[in-house]
Formats: sequence, C-alpha cells, structure tokens
Amino acid sequence: MAKQGMVFTNAYAAAGNCAPSRACLISGQYTPRHGIYAVGSTNRGPQNKMRLKPVPNTEELNPAIYTVAEALRDGGYKTGMFGKWHLGTKAYVIPKSQGFDVDGSFSPPSEAEFSSTKDPKGIYRITDGAAKFMEENKDRPFFLCVSHHATHMAIQANDDMYAKFSGKAGQYQRNVRYAAMNAQMDDGVGILLKKIKDLGIESNTLVIFTTDNGGLPQSPQNPLRGFKGMYYEGGIRVPFIARWPGVIKPATVNNTPVINVDLFPTFLEAGGIEKPQDKILDGESLVKLFKGNNALRRQTIFWHFPGYLDNANPGSRDQDFRTRPVTTIRKGDWKLLLYHEEWVLDGGKDKASTNNAIELYNLKDDIGEKRNLATINTAKRDELLNELFKKVKETGAIIPQQQNPLYGSKASPSQKKKREVEE
Repeated sequence: MAKQGMVFTNAYAAAGNCAPSRACLISGQYTPRHGIYAVGSTNRGPQNKMRLKPVPNTEELNPAIYTVAEALRDGGYKTGMFGKWHLGTKAYVIPKSQGFDVDGSFSPPSEAEFSSTKDPKGIYRITDGAAKFMEENKDRPFFLCVSHHATHMAIQANDDMYAKFSGKAGQYQRNVRYAAMNAQMDDGVGILLKKIKDLGIESNTLVIFTTDNGGLPQSPQNPLRGFKGMYYEGGIRVPFIARWPGVIKPATVNNTPVINVDLFPTFLEAGGIEKPQDKILDGESLVKLFKGNNALRRQTIFWHFPGYLDNANPGSRDQDFRTRPVTTIRKGDWKLLLYHEEWVLDGGKDKASTNNAIELYNLKDDIGEKRNLATINTAKRDELLNELFKKVKETGAIIPQQQNPLYGSKASPSQKKKREVEE
C-alpha cells in the first residue's frame, strides 16, 4: 500500500486505547462529545493514589450520535462492518443500529477457538466476510469497515508463520509470535486489495489502513515514549496509509498531522456527500492532502482523558498508572500535556512554572518526549495552553475537580476494567 499510496508520518488516534478511539472514528467527534474515555471504567488502579475523582465513563456509543455509516448509507452507500466493534453490545448500539447494513462483528476468538479453527484472531473469517461483501456490492457504492482483532492480546499465530520469523529477532522487535500475527493480518489486507483489483473497482476505491491506538510493551515503540493507554506519542501515534489510484500519487509521504476524526469528513467528500449542517464533526477532510495540497485549515489537534488507567508501563509518568487525568494538544511541531491533578490542586496557572502540571515538547527535535520545555519556553507553553482551553470550551470537556477522599489512605482498593482479552 505504501508504494501505491500516501504514507502519513504524523498520524494519530484520537484516544490512547481502543473503545474511545473507535468511537471517535465512527462519530467524527473528540472524546468529550461522546463520553467514551476508556474500556470499562476511568477509575482503574489504586484508588488511594488518585488525587481527583475521575469523570465517569460510558461504554456505549449513544445512538443519537450520527455515525459515518449512517451518513454514507443516507448518501446511497451500502455499508458493512466486519471484526471488532467494541462500542456496546445492546441491540440499540450494535453496528446494525448505528448505520451498518451488514454486521459481521464478533468477539475475539478464545485460545480454544483458535486451536480448533487455526484462524488467528479471526483474521481470515473477517477477510472472507469482507471479500464476500465487496463481491455482492461491486456494482454499487459501498463503505466497508474491516476491523481486525489482531494485533491485540492474546497473541495467536499459526506454526508455519511462527517458524518463518524464528531466529529473526532484531534489536528492538524481538517477539516472534507477535511478528507472525502481524504478518497474517497483513496477508488478510493483501487478499482484500487483490479482491478490489479482481473486481475491477481499484481506480474507484479509497482504501485507508490505520489502527486505533499505539502499541503494547510486547512490541517496543522506539523511538517513541510510552505505549497504548498513554498520551505520549507511543500511545497515540499510529500508522496511516491511504491508497486511491488516480487521485493519490504513488509512493508519496505527507508530514501533516492528521487524526482519525478526520476520516468521517474525508469519506463524505470522497463519496460526494455534503456534510450535514446540523451535525458537529471535529475533523477535517484529507482529500485536499490526497490531491497534493499540504495545507489544512485547522491549527491544532486535541485529546482529553479525565480519568486513570492502571498498569504502568515503561514511559509512564509514574509507577502507579499508565496515565492520570490529562488533556493534550498539538500545534505544529509543539505538543503540550496538561495534568489536572497538579493543575487543579497545586495552584493552576499561577504556579505553572513549579507545579509540574504542564509538559511541553518540540516533537521535531525530541520525538521521544524526553526534554520538558514548559519552564524554558514559557511563551510557547502559554500559547498552547490558551489553545488547549479553547478546545476544552468548544468540546464541552469536563475537567475533574473533586478531590478523592480515599487519596492517601492505607487501604488500596483497586478497580480494574472488566476482564477482557482486549484493553
């Protein structure tokens, strides 16, 4: 795909883990608008180490939200979804209730299922369903969401593919089974690209390859800091490739920061469908970038996470949580993270130079986010801080304010997410 399309080097998921990021993609809205911030709860980890009470989380995409699938279906497209949904299981929030004509979603296969089917993470079940959908709709406009359970945990890979990667561990990427699982997902993508070609619809089909969050510790993110669940680059920066023969020049690279809320307006423009005037979309169409214009109107992209995630990993801010309540903004090469515990409880802007509430990084010079410039470049800090609070107001983002009465207590109740294979 990279040789045939455009690679975006500064692409982001709109949240640090799966469910909220998927909600952003489907709704075209930042997290404060739909209220999905995490899998399960925003109250995850040792509660006696949480200084603030987190903003509550919802696990379902509100059916009142107008989805990209509904917009495209209303515009004459046949819509299908195969694989991981993760936005609710009740009848009123499943894919068929959110704009998808065909619902091929299913839960991640258990180890017992994998032992029986030899289909790791259901890769080929998803691929076969998607291929059949395209075959049945080749003569009409269609929108297809192919959402693989790979490369989430648990790792599943067939023995022949595992053998292919044995003995090939590199300096950073050493997990042979993880590499094998990725290769099988890549095989599934290749099958679908070939199907598009065989159906004769290649020149009229836009294909996007991306993911919903950063990687796991099992697959180091070097040189990025952090992993899935964090709002450092390792948790939110993602691969993003677009292929559209005749529109996108092959083997091109684009360095413009983009984010998955951009996909909703992108698909509307690509499909010749007008943006609904009464609906709020936080993204901007990327079609102009596809055509070689490197300028977008917007100046910033934004993240908001008003809770706590357990299981600290390398790159975490502390040893107790992957992340604490934080709001993040990127403008140009600059990125600012505002941590709300210190901001709310330790003096806010008046103490901005001493309370450790703000982290400021120049990603062009420091992609690993190792050098906090918040007390060095105070002008840039204040500029981004003002932009951040504009976005907070615009999106209705709720910043946690209430102190946690359990903070500092000896007892350490710890609420974790519902036990699922996926995080």
